[in-house]
Amino acid sequence: MTLAVISGAFISVMDVNVVNVSLPHMRGTFGADLSSITWVATSYSIAQIIMITMSGWWSTLLGRKRFFLASYVLFILGSILAGTSRTFTEMIIYRAVQGVGGGPLIPIAQAIMRETYPPKYQGMAMAFFGMGVVVAPAIGPVLGGWLTEEYGWPWVFYINVPFGLGGMVLVHLFVHDPSYLKRGIKKVDWGGIVFLAVALIGLQFVLERGQEENWFESNLIVWWTIATVVAVAALVAWELRAPEPIVDIRIMRNVPLTVGSVIILIFGIALFGSTFILPQFLQQLLHYTAYDSGMVLLPRGIALFIILPIVGRLFNLIDLRVLLSFGVISILYSFYLIAHLSLEAGFWNLVVPLIFMGIGMPCMFVTLATVTLGSVRPAEATAASAVFNLFRRVGGNIGFALMATLVDRRTAVHRVGLVGYLNEFNAPFRDYHERVVSLLVDQRVDPATAGAKAYGIMERLLDRQATMGAYNDAAWFMMILFACVLPFIWVLPGRLKGSS
Repeated sequence: MTLAVISGAFISVMDVNVVNVSLPHMRGTFGADLSSITWVATSYSIAQIIMITMSGWWSTLLGRKRFFLASYVLFILGSILAGTSRTFTEMIIYRAVQGVGGGPLIPIAQAIMRETYPPKYQGMAMAFFGMGVVVAPAIGPVLGGWLTEEYGWPWVFYINVPFGLGGMVLVHLFVHDPSYLKRGIKKVDWGGIVFLAVALIGLQFVLERGQEENWFESNLIVWWTIATVVAVAALVAWELRAPEPIVDIRIMRNVPLTVGSVIILIFGIALFGSTFILPQFLQQLLHYTAYDSGMVLLPRGIALFIILPIVGRLFNLIDLRVLLSFGVISILYSFYLIAHLSLEAGFWNLVVPLIFMGIGMPCMFVTLATVTLGSVRPAEATAASAVFNLFRRVGGNIGFALMATLVDRRTAVHRVGLVGYLNEFNAPFRDYHERVVSLLVDQRVDPATAGAKAYGIMERLLDRQATMGAYNDAAWFMMILFACVLPFIWVLPGRLKGSS
């Protein structure tokens, strides 16, 4: 049963990271520009987030096992269709189908794990679940890079088919609905569906297009932001009065769930933000291939895999807030090391901070998920898991947008600061320029043009150094943001009831 539910969460989360690596290859196939190709990820993300939020409602309407199996079918179908896409429009539509199927696989799996295992074994249960949700982003880039380079980008979709079919068989054999979920919906919450769709699509649009449109200097972004805020307010007001709400807002009265959701939002920003900046740093500045950058990230996944069962064992032995704090501090130290990287960074300079990140993430995610979902009644598990995962996924989207904006803006700031040193009156610049000219002349470059070429070389070096400074700043920002989590941890309970 455990393998049945974990496999669904694993393929749903991994698909995001596998596909991102192959986007440049898809761009060449479809002739899409950089702005357009991001919709391959965006269409999946929007559909996934909407379905994550609605998973509790759909489980009640159809029955959770039936809905779980239907989600598998849609995900597999979307994967096959995406791999056979012949036009860019087809790809966007099929990725949305895939997202509709992939979204519910995560909260349903988490809810089933929460209900199946007694409090004493909740830590180990969430450790198993963490192998699907936390390890997948770590191995996704490696698998995606290898499949793309060896077999072509369609195989980043086809690889989902055997995993999905295997998961469906296991779900059919071992997963059963509890009695309290075997009831139908008497009235469809159409108002909630509309407000939810507008809110999530608006948020996603603002995050995806904000940097490109120069954020709130664009009327388009301003109006979409207003529409999103109004839709969120309307959704909350509507759902509080709806007899059978599409999103159970009332469940947020549970303090551990609310606090845990805020923490997982920040965790999502850090996890997905680092997933964005690290491959960019490796490929853009250190000139790693997609596969090699994935291999550099692999030790993080190995550390995750080793630490996850250890965390499950420690769960009933120590105060959970101590375990959470240790995870946060470990991640803080990893960002501190990343903030001190340079253009001369070697393999171990890159691997060590990623190992610390791999140690901290399971300590944080497993413990937080267990404490948060363990605070609600079993009948509320699916709804609570949907809210928890919604915050995690929205945090991830914020992380992508935030890091892209931060790196872009800070690169410009660092470049302005460095340009001031490029003048003949600066002795280090003058000496370095003369050495570059000498090297060019030794390579039989015309002395008359060697000076101009030297300036060009130094200009490119300046651009790289400015971008390096921006990545360092991004790591500092993530570290400070993550430090804000520490006070919230001590609001959570130190142990689950019945776990002793």
